[in-house]
Amino acid sequence: MNLQQWYLQYKHRKANAKKPETIGEHLIAWVKTIVWALTVVTIVNGLALASFTVPTGSMERTVMAGDYLFVNKAIFGPSTPQIIPFLNIPLPYFKLPAIVDPKQGDVIVFVFPGNRDQVKADNFEYYLKRCVAVAGDTLQLINQKVYVNGKEFAMPEHAQFLTASPAQRLREAEESRYQTFPPGRQFTRDNWGPMRIPAKGDVIKLDQSNILEWSTFIRREGHNVDIGRLLIDGQPATSYTVERDYVFGMGDNRDNSLDSRFWGFIPKESVVGTPMMVYWSWPVESRKTVTVRRPDGMYEIHSVPTSFSEKLAGIRWNRLFTIIH
Repeated sequence: MNLQQWYLQYKHRKANAKKPETIGEHLIAWVKTIVWALTVVTIVNGLALASFTVPTGSMERTVMAGDYLFVNKAIFGPSTPQIIPFLNIPLPYFKLPAIVDPKQGDVIVFVFPGNRDQVKADNFEYYLKRCVAVAGDTLQLINQKVYVNGKEFAMPEHAQFLTASPAQRLREAEESRYQTFPPGRQFTRDNWGPMRIPAKGDVIKLDQSNILEWSTFIRREGHNVDIGRLLIDGQPATSYTVERDYVFGMGDNRDNSLDSRFWGFIPKESVVGTPMMVYWSWPVESRKTVTVRRPDGMYEIHSVPTSFSEKLAGIRWNRLFTIIH
């Protein structure tokens, strides 16, 4: 290449460098940036750190409805993304080895396994509860007190109960008898168990007296159960060997918590992390009630949306940067 050719190429490159980008080129650049950002967020969300919004008061006052939490997902084994972001469509996934296993007393975030008689939940949802027992433990509630392996489980610092009269508590106990897990055991919200938390390798003896109790559990492990003929995957069964380890989760606000007492054990592999810190907190309610006086002097109660300014006024500044334990 002689000097003249080099100079001509130099001028050509310089002219192209100054050429303004078209709208299409700008659009392509933005799309690439957004795709890259979503990819990074998805990877981080799946492997290390995630955000979780507390929707209910079942863990008050440890966490409050409307708290936004940072969740450590690496500690119990990071996983590939379990859903397509924003679409809530489940994906096949795998978990890497855990640094530690969930232990008694940990606050855990996990994939909701479904209601008591469901093999699979209707929607993919994350729940937050406190792990009160792990695989191999024997759990029992006696008049609201939790006992694990015969020892009373210490109440969390911020745990609370709703107050109720003896008559109301008796009525609620009778109602909950038909809702608690497992079916057929007649446990109640306040008096549950004793029952062993299943561990991988446990052998459960089966007969017509307890097949209903264990049928959903076995189905959740991927098997077909014929209750009437006592068959598992079409074969006669007198026992079942548990394939996974499980934990038992309860809300700190036990009288206002739907938890493992009602829908069953949580597979250890479904535990995705533990919350670390509150980074934002404001009221979760999106509507409020107002009383309006009519022209005839009577009053009406209406439900109206909460304004954004009202939500801003309700920011719980004292909750920000609260450490969860």
